[in-house]
Amino acid sequence: MVLRSEVLEAAVPKTSRNRPTGPSPFQLPNAAPLPSAKFVDPSTTAIGEARARVPLVALETLWFNTGTLCNLTCATCYIESSPTNDALIYLTREIGFTGGEPFLNRGIIAMLADALSRGYAVLVLTNAMRPMRRHEAALRALSDVYGAKLTLRVSLDHYSPAIHEAERGPRSWAPALDGLRWLSDEGFSIAVAGRHLGSEPDLSARAGYAALFAEHAIAIDARNPTRLLLFPEMDATADVPEITTACWGILQKDPATIMCASSRMVVHRRGEPSARVAACTLIPYDAGFDMGETLAEASRAVALNHPHCARFCVLGGASCSA
Repeated sequence: MVLRSEVLEAAVPKTSRNRPTGPSPFQLPNAAPLPSAKFVDPSTTAIGEARARVPLVALETLWFNTGTLCNLTCATCYIESSPTNDALIYLTREIGFTGGEPFLNRGIIAMLADALSRGYAVLVLTNAMRPMRRHEAALRALSDVYGAKLTLRVSLDHYSPAIHEAERGPRSWAPALDGLRWLSDEGFSIAVAGRHLGSEPDLSARAGYAALFAEHAIAIDARNPTRLLLFPEMDATADVPEITTACWGILQKDPATIMCASSRMVVHRRGEPSARVAACTLIPYDAGFDMGETLAEASRAVALNHPHCARFCVLGGASCSA
């Protein structure tokens, strides 16, 4: 089945009052630049070794990108979302849900209801700010019917307000925390997505978030990696090793544990006639990760031919899925 989409208009500010004024605190310190010879050939690495590929084992998570428009302009957004970037336009079919900020899509509640009514568990990535808060009554109604089948994962880049706002911009901390607290108070199934500072051990970061959650009575266990996801930085310009077929044995890593072994993302790029299936939620623009119009086409193996494949997934051990 070919996946179709419909463009929706949204009332979106054209500039972000929260735009960061300095560099991201999550930039990799003293990182060497990525050599131009790396991540070029999908079959071989820069030194001629066979590039690793990940077969689709089972499609457990199907992501829909609801559009790149967002109420924030973060310093290092992997998808370059902002109030003016509409490179990925809005979808009105079935499961989602990432962005941009999904709650800027006027069809989001209908999409959530559609997916939930079909028996899917639904995960929505949000910054929990004003766009989400405008839908409080509708979200409560969905929660009353579907309970924990609906999970909202809130982006809170750090447990420190200063570091969060250095990435997401001034005045972005308080409304995000308030939105997260509202979700917790209302009994929603919730999670938080944060990031590691380059020098910060996992246990220290989790302890910081645990203290924050305790202070504000937020019902999240910071020790649970499915409820507090801490992502590595994704600097596509910094040097990182390419992943070869030999790396699976060297790293004692199973390709089936990599995100693209169990997920795909549907996107609609502006200027294209229909929706397409991308191999990865993090790489919507690279033609090498465009898998075609149908899920059948998208079932082929994925060559790990991007810095994010190495830093985020294989070496970082991260996944956008729960």
